[in-house]
Amino acid sequence: MSKEIKALVDYYEREKGLSRERILAALESAFISAYKKMVPGSSAIAELRAVIDENKAKVRMVAKLEVVDDADYKDKFNQIPMSMAGRLGIEPRPVVGDRVDVNVTPRDFGRIAVQTARQTMNQKLLDAEKEMLYEEFKDRAGDLVTGTIRRFVKGEVYIDIGKFEGVMPPRERVSSEEYGVGDRMRFYVVEVREDNKGPEIILSRSHPNLVRRLFEAEVGEIADRTVEIHGIVREAGYRTKLAVYSNDPHVDPVGACVGMRGTRVKSIVRELNNEKVDVLEWTEDPVEFVRSALNPVKPREITADPEDRKVLVIVNDEKDLSKALGKKGLNVRLTSRLMDWHVVVQVYNPQDDVARQVAEAAEALSVQLGIPQEQAQILAEMGGTTLEALVDFDESTIADSLGISHDEAQRLREKIQNVAK
Repeated sequence: MSKEIKALVDYYEREKGLSRERILAALESAFISAYKKMVPGSSAIAELRAVIDENKAKVRMVAKLEVVDDADYKDKFNQIPMSMAGRLGIEPRPVVGDRVDVNVTPRDFGRIAVQTARQTMNQKLLDAEKEMLYEEFKDRAGDLVTGTIRRFVKGEVYIDIGKFEGVMPPRERVSSEEYGVGDRMRFYVVEVREDNKGPEIILSRSHPNLVRRLFEAEVGEIADRTVEIHGIVREAGYRTKLAVYSNDPHVDPVGACVGMRGTRVKSIVRELNNEKVDVLEWTEDPVEFVRSALNPVKPREITADPEDRKVLVIVNDEKDLSKALGKKGLNVRLTSRLMDWHVVVQVYNPQDDVARQVAEAAEALSVQLGIPQEQAQILAEMGGTTLEALVDFDESTIADSLGISHDEAQRLREKIQNVAK
């Protein structure tokens, strides 16, 4: 083994972290490939190995051959005649049928083989390095890593993350961020996969879990599970909403995440290049959660419909509407995603109050008088929102309004008078 190859072995062991056994296995494979190129027809050898002596920097090629009678000798690559085997001095003396190791090293093999094997060995060692990368990194999906941007290829960003290199595809970039060679930042490991080119580490700057991992790294209460993240939604580069709750009644989950004077959340915002981050205390009450999510807007009214999972928010004016919705509706859209409810924000309309009061009155009359909701609605819209008001309605008015006979109207009027007493 030449000094050049020995230096290559030392380099891969020291700098790449490959085991010497793996490097020597790659070297052996390279010498076998070189031998088969040098010796015509040698690819037919069934068992061939390279014996490397590191101390003497020498290599021998050894084939495992079957001992046969001289008369049966036909395959020079896998057989050896008995007469020749006897002259090799093998102990114990071989007999027909034995399989023996035979030195088949050509003259000047070392010098020529080193030149032929160098490229093959480099490829074998690169393959071994990729395999080691995958084994070492395959369980890192979901982790947070720090890396330095090295190059750009067709929209993909390649990042140095220590001994390994990760790639950030266009879909994992943040549209509002600019990336430059030498920039150092944190990334979320989306997955570690193998393809035809070897293992590939997919990194992201846009994944919501990047923010999750940043909070876990920055906030000790999240790391020790005193405070837990209920949910997180993100429009990368613009806004993130985080819902948290505390397992300890003495610990304020929002305060823990924000930190004294906002130091913790500010650190994360800087890492995200000034992306807005809202930290909210989670509650199962949709009305209270929406109220908190729309702060500092003070809604006039919030109502929840659990059956349709819908929250209606009424605000005072267009200014409050704009604040509640956020830029391009982002604030209320993220709130809806975080809750998994449909949040609708509307400006207050006095006519809506009247309509609601009439509807509520109609519902009460329907129950009190035992009449259909549709009839009660008509009476309420005519001003008969209470029993006392309906007492003044004559039979003709009731009959004409409801489209019923005068006899039916008379009986209904009597019921109104009796119930109103």
